[in-house]
Amino acid sequence: MEMIPSDYPRDHTAIVMAATGKTVTYGELEDLSNQIAHLFRSLGAKRGDVIALCMENHWLFLPVCWAAFRSGLYFTAISYRLQASEVEYIVNDCGAKVLITSKMLEANFRALKPKLENAPVCFMVDGESDAASSFESAISNQLTCPIDDESYGERLLYSSGTTGNPKGIKKPLPEYELGAEIETVIAANRYEYNSDTIYLSPAPLYHAAPLGFNMTLTRFGATTVIMEHFDAQESLRLIEAHHITHSQWVPTMFVRMLKLPDDVRQQYDMSSLKFAVHAAAPCPVDVKEQMIQWWGPVIWEYYAGTESTGRTIIDSVEWLAHKGSVGRAVDCSIHIVDDNDDPLPTGEIGGVYFESKLTFEYLNDPVKTAEATSKQGWTTLGDVGYLDDEGYLYLTDRKSFMIISGGVNIYPQETENALISHPKVMDVAVFGVPDADFGEAVKAVVQPMNMEEIGAELEAELIAYCRSKISHIKCPKSVDFLEELPRHPTGKLYKRLLKDQYWQTSA
Repeated sequence: MEMIPSDYPRDHTAIVMAATGKTVTYGELEDLSNQIAHLFRSLGAKRGDVIALCMENHWLFLPVCWAAFRSGLYFTAISYRLQASEVEYIVNDCGAKVLITSKMLEANFRALKPKLENAPVCFMVDGESDAASSFESAISNQLTCPIDDESYGERLLYSSGTTGNPKGIKKPLPEYELGAEIETVIAANRYEYNSDTIYLSPAPLYHAAPLGFNMTLTRFGATTVIMEHFDAQESLRLIEAHHITHSQWVPTMFVRMLKLPDDVRQQYDMSSLKFAVHAAAPCPVDVKEQMIQWWGPVIWEYYAGTESTGRTIIDSVEWLAHKGSVGRAVDCSIHIVDDNDDPLPTGEIGGVYFESKLTFEYLNDPVKTAEATSKQGWTTLGDVGYLDDEGYLYLTDRKSFMIISGGVNIYPQETENALISHPKVMDVAVFGVPDADFGEAVKAVVQPMNMEEIGAELEAELIAYCRSKISHIKCPKSVDFLEELPRHPTGKLYKRLLKDQYWQTSA
């Protein structure tokens, strides 16, 4: 299967930017990705090297990824919402040879540029600065034919680790011959993609799922409508206006759409939808029931991770018969194991592990890679659950203390590391608490240096301090205070004791 189909008319639309209406045809996508590939080669980027991009949902985002993909490069898409120091860490850790950012992020870029260790060549879309050349100018004179040594590349995306630093998830470069029938791409056609497919992409492209869906759909000749920012009512309008057939969501988006007034929701025609896929966070049963009632049996769910060593799938009909399940294994086997990695019987709760021929490693972190691998060689995302008699998987817990807020994974250690450096903080614990809109919200419980200073003023001060250190989405929405946090004499924090109080109160 070709990377970018050549058997569709060059004027067939590949990309539509929802807000501006900017379109990229398949012919333009082919030419642009070739020009960018030639630029990468001219800069010395060879197979196995890494390029990074940090930009908003932009019409050049996918052409850059396609250029890296057809050049045998790893491409690292970085959240544009991160602080400069967080972007700097990822660019340094992945060893990027090239960094592409945007004029919108110039302030962030200027702050991190002097601290980049590998001296990547830097470009900027929609403008330039004294530290980054115009990307559009750089590619304008490049050839539009393919480079001579095309080969398949791979994503190298980052997922936060329990140590607080994000970890790169590195998979082996594909060894397929160009044009080969690729198993994973063919398997994706369970959603019946073709050149008539019109896909709505409401999420940031730096996330693994939206990036993967968009690039896979291109290989089937589909048209993707990309929202610059998610808005509940605008999503509905776009579905009707573009006759959207396929879409991919996180449960928070469902919640936002369901909370629109009935007269607003009912004014839009959803009849074009054939597949509405969701993942990334647990979806409350009542929310999913309402969505199926509203949109019909077009709702599909999958459970997987950026590590991509396994997944489950479930459609609406199956889910209504197995409410709460995330589906059955696809192209893998699922094992539920105890703390010694020994398999548990059906119905018993334990660690969820995938057995498949696919592999990955956490870049520069063999310890974390080993921790995610059982003695049998199976791999885990760190989740806990059980299987029923029919092989349907039910998740009962998330990764150890990981917070999933609006479909985004947040690891408390990074937030704790930011807050503990505040002079008025003696100790701190961060965890997720129930939130009606986002599933979970970030909560901080602080042991202050002086209990006499606690109150709304100190709470606001700590939240603002945290926001100056790390991405706002990782910062607490609220702060509570305790005279002493529950710690073992060895130093271990009994965070579960704190977290359970909030969840039990909510229940």
